Amino acid sequence: MLRKVSLILQRHAAPIFHNTSRKQSHLHANSLFKVHPSVSEALENQKPVVALESTIITHGMPYPHNLSTAKEVEAIVKTNGATPATVAVLEGRVHVGLSEQELQFLASTSTSLKVSRRDLPYVLSKSLSGGTTVSATMIAAHRAGIPVFVTGGVGGVHRGGQTTMDVSADLTELGRTPITVVSAGVKSILDIGRTLEYLETQGVCVATFGKTKDFPAFFSPHSGFTSPYNVANAEEAAELIITALSLGLESGLLIAVPISEEQAAIGQHIEDAIQTALSEVREKGITGRNVTPFILQRINALTRGKSLEANISLIYNNAKVGSQIACALTKLKQGKKTTSPSQPKRSDLKSHPRTIVIGGINVDFIAKGKQERLLFGQTNPGSVYQSFGGVGRNIADCLTRLGEHPLFISAIGNDTHADSVLSYCRHMNTTAVARIPEQRTATYCAVITEEGELSLGLGDMDIHQQVTKQYVSQFEQQLSSASLVCLDGNIPVSTIDYVCSIARKHAVPVWYEPTDPDKACNPFLSDSWKSLTYISPNLAELLAMNRTLGFNTPAEEPTLLEDVLNTAMTLCHPLLEHLLCVVVTLGPHGVLLFGKSESGTVYLQSRNHHLGARLCAIHYPALPVSSEEIVNVSGAGDSLAAGIMAGILQERDTDTCVRMGLIAARLSLGSHDPVAPSLSMETINPERMRSHCCPQGTVHWSCESNTSENIQLL
Repeated sequence: MLRKVSLILQRHAAPIFHNTSRKQSHLHANSLFKVHPSVSEALENQKPVVALESTIITHGMPYPHNLSTAKEVEAIVKTNGATPATVAVLEGRVHVGLSEQELQFLASTSTSLKVSRRDLPYVLSKSLSGGTTVSATMIAAHRAGIPVFVTGGVGGVHRGGQTTMDVSADLTELGRTPITVVSAGVKSILDIGRTLEYLETQGVCVATFGKTKDFPAFFSPHSGFTSPYNVANAEEAAELIITALSLGLESGLLIAVPISEEQAAIGQHIEDAIQTALSEVREKGITGRNVTPFILQRINALTRGKSLEANISLIYNNAKVGSQIACALTKLKQGKKTTSPSQPKRSDLKSHPRTIVIGGINVDFIAKGKQERLLFGQTNPGSVYQSFGGVGRNIADCLTRLGEHPLFISAIGNDTHADSVLSYCRHMNTTAVARIPEQRTATYCAVITEEGELSLGLGDMDIHQQVTKQYVSQFEQQLSSASLVCLDGNIPVSTIDYVCSIARKHAVPVWYEPTDPDKACNPFLSDSWKSLTYISPNLAELLAMNRTLGFNTPAEEPTLLEDVLNTAMTLCHPLLEHLLCVVVTLGPHGVLLFGKSESGTVYLQSRNHHLGARLCAIHYPALPVSSEEIVNVSGAGDSLAAGIMAGILQERDTDTCVRMGLIAARLSLGSHDPVAPSLSMETINPERMRSHCCPQGTVHWSCESNTSENIQLL
């Protein structure tokens, strides 16, 4: 009868069994895995699906409680908007989703085996049937493309496991299969402390569902141990899952759901029964896979069925929570892919965004030393973490978080880094990011000191040269009607020249953000720089620009603040014949604005680019930050520039624009990400900025004419 059931194969899953012939292996694997039509249809239409294990049916409860519980769990999943996919092995085939007849068969047969990862090859080869454990269910769910799996409780390290080495395969499976397991924590008959330690070793992210980090112990919401993290609701759990998947990690997630307080009231009674059952296990010499079923049966007998009631209750609760998480995850994926205004379809490129950013996108690896001085040639203690950067990406990210919707033009490879970075940037408009076959996504490795200063940087940036004039010219209509175009120094000189020519023709303001002293010179190799409106170099980059134009420059950079300001003003002065404003980033010294003046301040609005000859220089000190607070220095300058740009686009006054930039930079320094995820118009609200103790700008120089005699030259 079972062989006559019509089941649909999952088409795109990779085989997990291998013969000498790859083609034969693929065909053989497909014959061993069957997906129920309802599950296949839901997956095909990108609807939420929840995987369910079946050892709770075959070994967790007596008949008919097991059958009624299984049906009720599936009903709860459906009620909460998801499709249930109970996993089991039936006559040598792994079934993902069961019919009522198959559930009945599984619940009533007494010959069903308990099937874990290790048992799959044998059970399938012998055409046997059985209930799948957590590990086997994870394998089947992952192969079918189901990201969320609900169970009662996961296995763990058995009491005394430090000597017996009795550790559940569930834990190692969580460490190597990227599935989210929703459970009531770890069974209280196990060593919970060692189980959590083992999960940490396996790289498994563990989070309690709810307001606290208390790790539940199956029948009790409190085990005496804490989870590393907690997620307050289904939406937070979905964000956690999608982030983990975006990183490409091969490990799973464990979301521990506490049992309801009503059922937890009998927890102490059950705990007493557990201790009695454990003593009987030792007396009878029961070992291995027979331990857990024996203990559960004895606990049920000793508590006169109360433990079974609590067990059923927590499974129902897990099914409800897991279904809500699966629905939130589906909604999040669909929202980011199709309906989010920040991620338009390619057809939306016919629209005309008022801001366009053209530049690099990188995967960053930041290493921060933990001692005052880094010693080269040997290993130094420190912390290493991954983030997503690139000057252009950082600016586009920052502008997006500040209410703008820039079109970001860039290039990435066709690799796993590209998948990760696109997923991380899903809140941005990345429809103009080209994906280049047989190319590597740009990567950057920075080594910073304990104080947060850059000690060494290494970059694999070749792909930035793929942001060619030919590619960018596809967006000429958008460029010609933009309110602001931002270029970073990573893109080819020919692309910079092309964009500047379009900007000159259509009077579009252009902001140039150099990325290092060498690339800072790119617009100055021709007359393209005369089409720029704003530039934001540091002092070294400003020196390089002047050298390229043939101006005299000092041999060394000054260190004292007054000397730094005088040097910066002198270097800016000849550039202002064509530029509206030079924004000189001075690191811990803050920022210097030098530009065309109106009403005693530097004028930032570009509509009257060629104002009178009056010039003004204003210095704004940096916001105070200690070395202990500095986590990442890679995005502070980009955040500063983007904060000022956002202020300009919103037609704020000059002081407000700079304060927005300074606060954005301050938030960046304290974040692992180059652009702080907390950045928003709320966090840098101009009406609230007074409370941040933002320093006032100090006018250092102004004059009535744009001649060199009016400033003290070097």
